Amino acid sequence: MPKTLWSGRFQKDLAKNALFYTESLSVDAEMIEEDIWGSCAHAIMLARQGIITDDDLQRILEWLMKAQKDYKRGKFILKTDLEDVHMNVEKYIIDGAGSEYGGKLHTARSRNDQVVTDARLYIRNRLLTIQEQVIELSKTFLAIADSHLTTPMPGYTHTQDAQPITLAYWATAYVSIFLRDIERVEHSYRLVNTNPLGSCALAGTTFPIDRRLTTKLLGFNSMHAHSLDAISSRDFISEPLSALAIHMSHLSKLAEELVYWSTYEFNLITLDDSYTAGSSIMPQKKNPCVAELARGRTGAVYGDLVQILTTLKGIPMGYNRDLQEDKPPLWNALNTVEATLSVMNGMMQTVTFNEARMMELAGANFTAATELANYLVWEKKVSFRDSHHIVGGLILKLISEKKDFSSFDDIEKHLSKSGVNIPFDVLRHLLDPRNVVEAYRSEGSTSPTAVKKMADDFRSKLKKHEGRIKKERLHIASSRGKTQKLVDQVLLGKPVKSLRI
Repeated sequence: MPKTLWSGRFQKDLAKNALFYTESLSVDAEMIEEDIWGSCAHAIMLARQGIITDDDLQRILEWLMKAQKDYKRGKFILKTDLEDVHMNVEKYIIDGAGSEYGGKLHTARSRNDQVVTDARLYIRNRLLTIQEQVIELSKTFLAIADSHLTTPMPGYTHTQDAQPITLAYWATAYVSIFLRDIERVEHSYRLVNTNPLGSCALAGTTFPIDRRLTTKLLGFNSMHAHSLDAISSRDFISEPLSALAIHMSHLSKLAEELVYWSTYEFNLITLDDSYTAGSSIMPQKKNPCVAELARGRTGAVYGDLVQILTTLKGIPMGYNRDLQEDKPPLWNALNTVEATLSVMNGMMQTVTFNEARMMELAGANFTAATELANYLVWEKKVSFRDSHHIVGGLILKLISEKKDFSSFDDIEKHLSKSGVNIPFDVLRHLLDPRNVVEAYRSEGSTSPTAVKKMADDFRSKLKKHEGRIKKERLHIASSRGKTQKLVDQVLLGKPVKSLRI
């Protein structure tokens, strides 16, 4: 048996440096269980269609099961000189069962459709895990919202004090964001979960295969209809990467807020010691290193997306070896996002919110100015542009006098000069940030009533996503179990055509 399974027309072995340069085992070894599952389904289909015999199938499945057991026990050592996981598994079957049996496994199959089948089986599971993690992080934010429906804090635009909001309003904003992230990953999951097996090298096959059977056995939701497209395209890689990159941008936004909110100057939060680090020279330091790394690693995920898009931009139709470079960026992004979600959830579950400081800043620096202008419009029938000018002028005078919105007598005096009279007790009520947030009426606003409604809606949506993911996992597990049951029955000597599938 030649060293490589494709070397029949070659007179020389691949040069060692060329072999090192072209091997993909270091990347696709993660898919060995998917490769074995896919091979079992393919072999069952071949026998069911009469392309190989029941005896062929029994020997092939026997050694596929041995390969699986040996790999889990650490006895099946993958060899780099066999290039990839697919050749390793097939060579194991051939060496064990003999070429007259194992050599039939690759009938009506190419590594071109085999690798994308393995990848899709592997990726879909990772995408479900990512969605589950985002759901858990969303629940953490909803718990924060539940505990802080009326906790005032400053809202910012341009990183400048803007209007009072509540901590619950801020927390539910992230849940709103994360729900879209889940939907993007869900869409990419649907794109991934289609069966390319049977596309072969590019044109399909003259063998009478049943692609719908392998679709069923591998738990795919549908069959990839066009064989040339199935082996040529990698948008099932680039779309998940796009969704992950967008999600990381949102985690980076959160990380940035945690970084500056935890500064001495802001002092809005205290990060738990378990998610911070000290300085080798400055004893007093408590650095938000985990949040900073989350922010920093966002760029790496962006790079992963750019890498795959750059690889794909110049490839003609049909398989090209460039496509071997599709998995490293996605593997890296999946690992980075999973790790980042884990630590961000841990940080948010252990963070301490400084409510007194939040209240202080919520009412400082004229954050209630918009509400005062709105009051003039609503109660005094002043046009908004005039009220904006009146309140702006008031603030200018208070700043020049080194005063703020706590100086009610001065506010009364200056407003009266503009022909506006507001009683002292009304002003005090109007400019209190707790009353400002309570006064909002519009849907989606920062009022506790609106926030609670949004939180309940978000919780319901998360529950639906959980149900969908559970259903997908059960479907995959059922399909895998069905394949394994067929394998077991064949190994007991039952003809495959007699088995119910």
